[in-house]
Parts: sequence; structure tokens; C-alpha cells
Amino acid sequence: MDITYVAGREKFNYRVCAVIISGGKILAMRDERSPYFYLPGGRVQLGETAERAVIREVEEELCVTPTILRPLWLNQGFFTEDVDQLRYHELCIYFLMDVSGTGLLDRGERFTLHEGSHRHDFEWLAFERLQDEYFYPLFLKTSIFDLPEQFTLKTEYE
Repeated sequence: MDITYVAGREKFNYRVCAVIISGGKILAMRDERSPYFYLPGGRVQLGETAERAVIREVEEELCVTPTILRPLWLNQGFFTEDVDQLRYHELCIYFLMDVSGTGLLDRGERFTLHEGSHRHDFEWLAFERLQDEYFYPLFLKTSIFDLPEQFTLKTEYE
């Protein structure tokens, strides 16, 4: 059972997100329901640790098993979701993930995967490009530049 609930037109979410970085780019995704980019991840289930949840979500969405390098941010967000028009109160933990050795970096700059009936389009977005993209969470558009250089994996996308 996901840790989320709806009260009237408001919704609470406890989420985790994977920050996957390679060569000054971050892996972002969108699906057929969302007009914006966002990070791989999802809701934490009752009784599940945030660490297990982020690994599970990456396995479900990207079909690879990542390694957690470290937590990066805890963000409390308040926003109206474009898809369902509910007012969200969201707590999200962002984890820096290592996907080396999984084959993910060999899939190219853009690729599509299917999870059940949903299509997920993935794209490696240059940090500088985040400012111009329809991308959530908003804080990441600037905070991504505060990460130490050693947090960027070295790949062919450099």
C-alpha cells in the first residue's frame, strides 16, 4: 500500500526519486499522461524503507538494478498537479544512484520503455537545459549545479 492519501482536492505523497547523472546530464522521463519531465521514482509503500523503494522503482521503470551512492535532498513540495488537478503536499527523498555495469548507459540519449500499459520516454538532459524545459521538481533546475564534480559518472555522453 502506497503512502499517499486524498482529502477532498488535496493529496499527500511520500515519494523517492533517483538522480542518475552522466557527463553533465541527468536522466529524466515523461509518460503519455504528463506534459513535463520528471525523475524516475515513485511512492514509498507502507513498511518499506526509502532506500528499498527507490531501488524497486528504478527496477520497475528502467529494468536495471542500481546502487545507492547517497541521499542528496529531502524536499517538501506544495503544487497543483497538471494531470489530476489536485493540490499536492509531497515529501520526497532524492538519491544519487550508480547505474554503471547495468547497461543503462548503452541505451543512448533517448529511449522508451513500457511498464504495463504505460509508456515511459527517457532522455538525458544537460543540466543547462533544465532551465528551459518543463521539468519538475523546480528546485532541481538550480540545485543540480551545486553537486560536487565527483558525483557525475564518466561516460561516452561527455
